[in-house]
Amino acid sequence: MAGRRGPGLGGRAVTALLLAASLSVVCVGEVPRPPGCALARGELTVDDLPAGSSVLDCLAVGRVVTHEGAGVAVPEPGTTVSVDALTVDGSAHGFTLTVAADGTVSYVYEAAHEGPDGATRAAPHAAAAASRARADAPAPCADGAYSTAGRKEYDTYEWFIGDGPLPGRLSHAEGRRAFEDAIATITTSRNDCGYDDTVTAKARFLSSTGNEAGIDGAARCTRRDGLSVWDAGDIGGEAVATTCSWSRPVPDGPEELLEADVRFNTHDFPFTNRPSGACTHAYDIRSVATHEAGHVFGLGHSGAGHENLTMYANSFACSTDARTLGKGDVLGLRSLY
Repeated sequence: MAGRRGPGLGGRAVTALLLAASLSVVCVGEVPRPPGCALARGELTVDDLPAGSSVLDCLAVGRVVTHEGAGVAVPEPGTTVSVDALTVDGSAHGFTLTVAADGTVSYVYEAAHEGPDGATRAAPHAAAAASRARADAPAPCADGAYSTAGRKEYDTYEWFIGDGPLPGRLSHAEGRRAFEDAIATITTSRNDCGYDDTVTAKARFLSSTGNEAGIDGAARCTRRDGLSVWDAGDIGGEAVATTCSWSRPVPDGPEELLEADVRFNTHDFPFTNRPSGACTHAYDIRSVATHEAGHVFGLGHSGAGHENLTMYANSFACSTDARTLGKGDVLGLRSLY
């Protein structure tokens, strides 16, 4: 209140003594906090914020950290964020950043592998090299390879469609049907190998939204907004599509999925919902969407030598093969659900 007087001289002296005594009690036996670290402005690399660093001491929450072209915004303590990209030649392009409850950061890098013949992503010969390797790979129903990302959807994956243009110029009704069909391939483990559906994963479409997927123009995961959104846009020239997933620890089990966003790269790649004999380089929407839905529900990439599985990191232009799962894809889902 304006005009109110503080304590007199004697009162201030007593207050000072009491404050000093209380501080001496609080500080006795405490271990001093390490000094805060100084981070340069702009994007960071994993070397700038190495494993074991404290995102609290370094004031790093919200800062973008990159690794070999992939990037994520540092989440709040107690959260994990993962970025997974579908590439032209199937080369590894993603990593995971975990912030423990105490603020300590750790990383998991996708198993390093190049595209076939050491091809460089997006080089003209990359797709051809990948197709040649595919011809030598095991048939999908004979290949049991899989990897998982250490997370799962424990309840029901509830998702939205962004209100902007969709791949293949689909209407929002058509986009919903295409995405629902792809997600259902994962939740029902749809396959041509004779495996029954024992997977308990569930999903539900909610509505269109003005919110966008938490993925920026360089295919990096931004800060999550609590909505799982599927949309399309520009994510840089290397990724055909990207999934960003956020999760939190669960005692004695895979982490619990909090949010998973998917974006198709309609700026650099054409898409179609009905590949035909005239197709030359467009990507099948349902095949790409099925691969991305696999990431949503916790599957990782199958890696080089397993080009015929849905979770290989290239769905192959004009191919609809990834619309159904191979043996390894099914076994990976069964290991989680």
